[in-house]
Amino acid sequence: MRKFPWSPVLPLLFLFLSTGLHVIEPTFVEQLRHRVFDEYQRLKPREYSNDIPVRILDIDDESLSRIGQWPWPRDVMAEIVARLNELGASAVVFDMVFSQPDRLSPESLRKMLPKRPEFEAAREGLLQIPDNDELFAQTVDGAYVVTGFAMTGRETTETAPAIKAGFAENGDRAAPYLPAYAGAMKVLSNIESKVAGNGALNAIPESDGVYRRIPMFMTLNDKIYPSLVAESLRVAQDASTFIIQAVGASGEEGFGETGLVSFKVGAVKVPTDENGQIWVRFTGDIPERYVPAWKLLDGSAPAEKLEGHIVLIGTSAAAMKDLRATPLDPAAAGVSLHAEALETILTGNFLNRPDFAHGLEVVASFLLGLLLIWLLPKWGSVWCAVLTFAAIVGVVAGAWYAFDVYNWLLDPIYFSVVILVIYLTQSLLIFLATEAERARVRGAFGMYLSPALVEQLASDPEQLKLGGEMKDISIMFCDVRGFTSISELYDPEGLTQLINKFLTPMTQVIMDRMGTIDKYMGDCIMAFWNAPVDVPTHVAEACNSALTMFEKLEELNTELEQEAVSNNKEFRPLKIGIGLNTGSCCVGNMGSNQRFDYSILGDDVNLCSRLEGQSKGYGVDIVISETTKIAAPEFATIELDLIQVKGKTVPVRIFALIGNSEVQDSVWFKDMSAVHAELILEYRNQNWKKAKMLVSKAREAAGEKFDGLYDLFEARIEEYKSNPPGLDWDGVFIATDK
Repeated sequence: MRKFPWSPVLPLLFLFLSTGLHVIEPTFVEQLRHRVFDEYQRLKPREYSNDIPVRILDIDDESLSRIGQWPWPRDVMAEIVARLNELGASAVVFDMVFSQPDRLSPESLRKMLPKRPEFEAAREGLLQIPDNDELFAQTVDGAYVVTGFAMTGRETTETAPAIKAGFAENGDRAAPYLPAYAGAMKVLSNIESKVAGNGALNAIPESDGVYRRIPMFMTLNDKIYPSLVAESLRVAQDASTFIIQAVGASGEEGFGETGLVSFKVGAVKVPTDENGQIWVRFTGDIPERYVPAWKLLDGSAPAEKLEGHIVLIGTSAAAMKDLRATPLDPAAAGVSLHAEALETILTGNFLNRPDFAHGLEVVASFLLGLLLIWLLPKWGSVWCAVLTFAAIVGVVAGAWYAFDVYNWLLDPIYFSVVILVIYLTQSLLIFLATEAERARVRGAFGMYLSPALVEQLASDPEQLKLGGEMKDISIMFCDVRGFTSISELYDPEGLTQLINKFLTPMTQVIMDRMGTIDKYMGDCIMAFWNAPVDVPTHVAEACNSALTMFEKLEELNTELEQEAVSNNKEFRPLKIGIGLNTGSCCVGNMGSNQRFDYSILGDDVNLCSRLEGQSKGYGVDIVISETTKIAAPEFATIELDLIQVKGKTVPVRIFALIGNSEVQDSVWFKDMSAVHAELILEYRNQNWKKAKMLVSKAREAAGEKFDGLYDLFEARIEEYKSNPPGLDWDGVFIATDK
């Protein structure tokens, strides 16, 4: 079965486009992949265990109702810290920023009281009450307390947050790969100086607003700061230093990736992505993870849920608006992100996007796509459907197995979509090629015969016999001038392409105006009008076709020049000459019993060929016969000569076709044609002096448009002045070449 030669183009184009998109990863591709990863977690969320030493002390709606509106006084926060210390919490972590003095401290209340005598006693009494912030600072002093600060994208006038931990870096320097910030909203200095740890609260959502990864470190003024999660791990273990491993460290490789690999704090080693983030393995909302704050304060909180635990203090109250979207919950409490990140680390249940994953996905989809494009024409759609289905099922199953067993995050969906679209596209093209086979056979005749003739032959096959009829025909010959010199610039393949680029638009012009292509002779086109079907306006159609062909030639030359410049090659424009003649010809199927073509024969055909040859000698584009000029008086023409062409004994009057009726009605043409007609008259009267003067005048009127023609007349006049043609000269010029 023959195929369309262009059948692989569309699937190959899609394959390269999809591969490029996969490589550069625009936002929609990244979001598609992340949603696949979310589905993994929905299908198999992390199992929650009460044995994981992480709890959330929840400032829930009930706690706000019992204790009072937020923010609570710092003496209440101090009491919370004291009770957690008594219960043996390994770390007390605040998912909030104590950036402003307590508005309910005695000093703040003194400032709120009116300065009137009746309030003096109250003012003095407040002086006897300890400051809430100082009380809180004293309570956290010596305890395993971690406070939070918030990094910001804008510079601030505040001093930088205190760094409580030490850092050791192995391999490449870590700071360039970490999220960078310009400023921070820090904890009050008197509190910050007393706590054991200080970490950044920032979590960075993905482009779709969902939180999937939590940064372990970030930078401010090129200094590394730990996140609240990382700092909680350090304080809970009473460790002092983070050891950050990056690509380039001993034993660490990244398969072309750069950045961080992992970090270690105390006894815990945490793998990260190149930007120091961890993928959180979520469980969803688990009530057992929470202990209401009011229960801690009234003493009803079970000690076993807090003893030895990292206790994160945050809120799930809707009114506090600290809600975040996660893969399993569109409105999870913000503090739960830190809790689930800590649980992921402590259980060792890490999600991992291997550094080879992206390259594997790109290469796999590209190679199988190429394989399908190659195999489909050979195996057919059915077997390739089996291959496509098996490949998609295998990749999806493999990606799920990698997640289920190794916690790897591999994306099978982009691969599946690419392969499926390639299969469907290529299969459709093959189907179209199969269904079009019979139509292509008929189309092959249409490449040589006019559509009207093809329809006639299809309706009446008896016409496929030798013979013809005499008919009034308009004939065209079109040839490329100087084609031999142009062909020197091209190799055989390039020359073939050039001829095709030339013949295609020229042919379309002719067929659009009801012409029939007789034959191509290299760079020459032979066409005719008024057969096989009648075209009453065949002379006008032929003339309009000739004029339009020069417009198309100008467009083609512009395109060829651009190609030559882009390829750094010499450009030579294509120039053509056209001959038109109208006369009686024999038209029909010419040839033998074995093979014949629909064509025309006759003396007027030979004359038309000679007219095209004279276009170069007279320096004009289109030469027409007198019969054509008489049959199309609405076109602008000027007489060229009375000439006896080679192979004929009877002279013919020839004309140059210049333009349509608009040109004929223009002032320029009327002035120029009048001078030219006077020139022809004086030339034939052998009035050489006046004729030469009229040549100059005609040249000026034409505006250099027919310099070649007037150069010819000047040369002839000079020759005839030296060698007069004789008194019996009838003005006929005898052509010696074709």
